[in-house]
Amino acid sequence: MVTLRSITALCTFVLGICSALDAQQPGAPGERRGSGVVVIKAAQIIDGRGGAPIRNGVVVVSDDKIMAVGPLASITIPAGAKTIDLGDATLMPGFIDAHTHIIGRVLGDPEQQNSAFRDYDSFGAILAVENARRTLMAGFTTIRNVGAPNFDDMALRKAINEGWTPGPRILTAGHSIGITGGHCDENGYKPGAADGDYKTGIADGPEQVRAAVRYQVKYGADVIKTCATGGVLSEGDAVGATQYTFEELKAMVEEAEKLERKVAAHAHGTEGIKIAARAGVASIEHGSFLDEEGAKLMAQKGTFLVPTLMAGETVERLAKTNVLKGFRGEKALLAAAAMRNAIKLAMANKVKIALGTDAGVIQHGTNAHEFTLMVEWGGMSSMDAIIAGTMNGAKLLGIDKTHGSLTNGKAADIVAVSGDPLKNIKLMESTVFVMKNGAIYKGEK
Repeated sequence: MVTLRSITALCTFVLGICSALDAQQPGAPGERRGSGVVVIKAAQIIDGRGGAPIRNGVVVVSDDKIMAVGPLASITIPAGAKTIDLGDATLMPGFIDAHTHIIGRVLGDPEQQNSAFRDYDSFGAILAVENARRTLMAGFTTIRNVGAPNFDDMALRKAINEGWTPGPRILTAGHSIGITGGHCDENGYKPGAADGDYKTGIADGPEQVRAAVRYQVKYGADVIKTCATGGVLSEGDAVGATQYTFEELKAMVEEAEKLERKVAAHAHGTEGIKIAARAGVASIEHGSFLDEEGAKLMAQKGTFLVPTLMAGETVERLAKTNVLKGFRGEKALLAAAAMRNAIKLAMANKVKIALGTDAGVIQHGTNAHEFTLMVEWGGMSSMDAIIAGTMNGAKLLGIDKTHGSLTNGKAADIVAVSGDPLKNIKLMESTVFVMKNGAIYKGEK
């Protein structure tokens, strides 16, 4: 006779078998995080906030958080802590790159231009695994990815967050949003070969723009990326030509703000920069042909400039070596020359600047060369360049309460370079130590 007791026993038995089977199944390993107390010593600390460096400095990390920062003489070293002595190195917050395209092939790869038609849809995401590893090893513990097909940046973010592969923290945009035939569209092909709609970021008019924003956010976008002007690498549009109207950009910003997202606007041209700034975008990407009026407007609005000088240097070189030909080559030379002036105008007018490289145009893992160009092209001080790639980046991305400086209670994202980058900014290009969330990825002895 079947009784309640026998049914209960059977259910318990079955649940036990299921639990045992589940325990045997491989699951996500989980993102690496620190465990225990680690003390990191170095000749100096630049904390990302602009103050004087701390000489003979110490950072105490407990699990994945910073617990203490200061000179060795003022810090109590916890008993039993693991100690890492980096000698003459300089400790800094993890670097932040606010403009990357980490998915897919890099500009200059012979297969890059037609990769959308020749590569498998998943191929770009596979390449991105190595791109992400190189980026992290270069000291960039956080990036903002401003455009990728197929929501591949979301897939990579998930793989990193679950611990399947090492890489930086990623704030993703999904598809860039632009007008039909504009810089954010696939263009230069026969009709019908690369048509898109609001789901793939091609949107015309305020209502389609709103739908495009909603769709990207639905599938995980942390930020909205748009193209307010033409670009260097697209076919058929002048680099400075305006694309979206004020009404369209205003609708995009309003919709993004309702969904608690910011808008990053690709804008080379003078008028497009002003339209985007007036519409309320959080950042102007590139800003090549910025003028005095535009710089004053950006400063008034609190709009960041992400100058992507490495992209300018790269396309200029490719144009001069005839890799970029015809109209694209002409645009590259014009934009690269203008960028050198734009960053100086921005600085003179106290526009906030955040580091961004346009990685994907440049080789992944070489991102820290942007610090060098900020000093050499822009005339920034080494300290201001470091702030642009740490605290200012965190402010732009909206994560400054938890990242961007070596401050008690913040995430243990810590990078070190040998020597003093305030004396030689090129040292930023060679990290000797990388920690993200308290886990050491480079430099552990």
